[in-house]
Amino acid sequence: MWSVSNGELIRTLTGHTGQILGVAISPSGDLIASASLDRTIRLWQASDGALVRTLTGHTSPVASVAFSPDGSILASGGSDWTIHLWRVSDGALLRVLTGSIGWVNSVAFSPDGRVVASGNEDGTIRLWRVADGRLIRTIRAYTGGVSSVAFSPDGRLMASASGNSIDLWDAASGARVRTLSGHTNIVRSIAFSPCSRFLVSGSLDGTLRFWRVSDGTLQRTYDQETGLEVFTVSFSPDGRLFGYGRGDGTVVLARAPVLPRDGDVNDDGCVDDTDLLQVLFAFGRSGANLPEDLNSDGTVDDSDLLEVLGNFGRGC
Repeated sequence: MWSVSNGELIRTLTGHTGQILGVAISPSGDLIASASLDRTIRLWQASDGALVRTLTGHTSPVASVAFSPDGSILASGGSDWTIHLWRVSDGALLRVLTGSIGWVNSVAFSPDGRVVASGNEDGTIRLWRVADGRLIRTIRAYTGGVSSVAFSPDGRLMASASGNSIDLWDAASGARVRTLSGHTNIVRSIAFSPCSRFLVSGSLDGTLRFWRVSDGTLQRTYDQETGLEVFTVSFSPDGRLFGYGRGDGTVVLARAPVLPRDGDVNDDGCVDDTDLLQVLFAFGRSGANLPEDLNSDGTVDDSDLLEVLGNFGRGC
């Protein structure tokens, strides 16, 4: 664990007897979950690194973990072809979800906590209802394994990565919205920005790529800064920072780039009166992830108004 403010190592959590394949932090920031080749999940107290409990039940390595939005449930995906749902408060196993063929490489909860998605080595994405474990939908999209799945914070979209490509899906219907192409090697990790407007991807091609969700436009590519394969990516809760893990074992924390919105406040593809009115009504407001704060400087001001006016009519 490192300090975000100065990068100092705070503590090291030890106890697993095999390589750690996945880590998740609870929404409250109180707990850390780790998944390991030793077939266990461990829950740690973030404040002092104390081991809270060890969860056993998988019969082979555990590849991925994710907390539900309210922090009450932990999902884990394993190479035993199953997803386990655990009650965080006491470690009780709530249910086991079966049907995947091969490793469950990635798990993610929908923002309302009602659905858990799994990215599977059999090339499928499976959506399960958390309340009763019923399989809602299977998306058979790929011939190779799905390395990563993620829901947009606004709940409208789901993203998946397989091979060199990334796909965006309508979360309600399961229809493919668009494909993001450009990576030249396997995409290992994807993450939505907290505002849901951008997606970052990390790949074995050594690049980080930032995409605009509304139209799939590639906004920024970082390659010289990474230098090595990128295995995992994540945004900070306020969207101002992002982190990534490199192939040499280094964790990098960086400022998130300010990406162009081109005046489209509501991301409907058209800069029009609606965008202008939205900025005017929010004028003077301050805070993180305000949709009207087009330049991400923390305040809705003249520069945001000028961006709308300067792009007025674009895409309409």
